[in-house]
Amino acid sequence: MTELEKYYNKFCEDKRLTRRHGQVEFITSMKYIHEYLGENREKKILDVGAGTGRYSISLADEGYDVTAVELVKYNLGILKSKGSNVKAYLGNAINLSRFDDESFDMTLVFGPMYHLFGFENKLKAMNEAKRVTKRDGYILAAYCMNEYSVITYAFKENNAKRCIANGMLDENFHSICSEKDLYDYMRIEDIDKLNEAAGMRRIKLVAADGAADYIRPVLGAMDDETFKIFVDYHLATCERRDLLGASAHTLDILQKV
Repeated sequence: MTELEKYYNKFCEDKRLTRRHGQVEFITSMKYIHEYLGENREKKILDVGAGTGRYSISLADEGYDVTAVELVKYNLGILKSKGSNVKAYLGNAINLSRFDDESFDMTLVFGPMYHLFGFENKLKAMNEAKRVTKRDGYILAAYCMNEYSVITYAFKENNAKRCIANGMLDENFHSICSEKDLYDYMRIEDIDKLNEAAGMRRIKLVAADGAADYIRPVLGAMDDETFKIFVDYHLATCERRDLLGASAHTLDILQKV
């Protein structure tokens, strides 16, 4: 069992996305998924790194034809136990050979880019997503952002000196991660280089959760009406480039041309 599998055997992804900071991410991602899928329920979606099916099952319940691929057996078991119409398989993002070229109208790559280390592995995942997506179809890729990790782990949790001493931050405060860290963190320029190498055309880059992850206790204490106002604020500002880099997660909306 890999360290990643051990981690997700204990980590509840369903619970994360139903807490208020996770709801912001989910609401935002679903907004843009629907914007680019349109009303045609016959469109085919591939969810790569589907976790326990938070997105896959929601979209299948809306009538879309959804296929899911998940690396962690424990997560896949939970997904399958929910009794949805999702076609779910064990697999990984850098080898989608079970699927033919141009099989899907939209491919979601929400988890893999968090955990793939090294430019080449990320590029393999992007190229596989591109291969299985139809021409003029969409690829939505999610990333964990560098500044969020530095602000929260290095400074909020008082690990800055240790991070520098152990070579976890370079002189420009870019995170230097390895597989033992489980997560890899990106800056916008890193994402841009990946897209350029894969020959992808960006439609939009969106802050998936903005400030939500920084203020978890504040969100938890809000009444429902105030939380709705916060979500409205976030959706009104999530495409602003001056706010993107500090978001905990970004959503990159790409088109295969």
